[in-house]
Amino acid sequence: MADKKSPASGWPIVQGDFHSGDANSPVAVMTCGSHLDEKGICEKGAAIAGSCKTENLGLEKVIANIISNPNIRFLLLCGTEVKGHLAGQTMVALHKNGVKDGRVVGAEGAIPFIENLSGDAIKRFQEQVELVNIMEAEDLGAIGNKLGELKGRDPGAFAADPMIIEVKEATGAEEAGGEVQPMSGELALIHARMKVIERMVTDIGYRDKFAAGVYSGKVEGIMIGLIVSFALLGFVLMG
Repeated sequence: MADKKSPASGWPIVQGDFHSGDANSPVAVMTCGSHLDEKGICEKGAAIAGSCKTENLGLEKVIANIISNPNIRFLLLCGTEVKGHLAGQTMVALHKNGVKDGRVVGAEGAIPFIENLSGDAIKRFQEQVELVNIMEAEDLGAIGNKLGELKGRDPGAFAADPMIIEVKEATGAEEAGGEVQPMSGELALIHARMKVIERMVTDIGYRDKFAAGVYSGKVEGIMIGLIVSFALLGFVLMG
């Protein structure tokens, strides 16, 4: 039997739109934008199963619950995407490429900006789980078959202890009835452009500070040069 570890106390540590099952199972199931029978999927042997509609906060919650349970070694992607957000494609891109300057490299969603996951947390996710992509599949029979196949490949718990991270509720999703909802495509696009502008403004600020420092250094250099020149000229005249 594969070796198992205790997940973080109170696992799943982050609340969301999911059902939890056997914490010793090696498989987590993400149904993207589809609302399937998550309870039934857990009864078939998943550790946790639920939707993920947003490519930022929702994705962070999925990863937080995975890395806080070393027994999870596979993330099974199924279901259909939410238009404009593409949380499934973003998850694949993050697992493969990571994050640069806060943005998931290669993500095609509108707002794939990561704010709560450190580089260590992302690396841990990449190393702990294998991504298995059967997206567009919504048939519980097909999902159950793949789930059983992955359970049969259980390599045992990941070597490291549970990693616990805090996921703060941030912009990028709208709250409705206590559940995080994806933004409309138009609002998501506006938000993404605002993020880009914010980063551009920050970069411009850094460049202005650098330019000001260079200019200040040049002025100081000229003044020092003039003082030294006048001093040398004084010595010459006195001589």
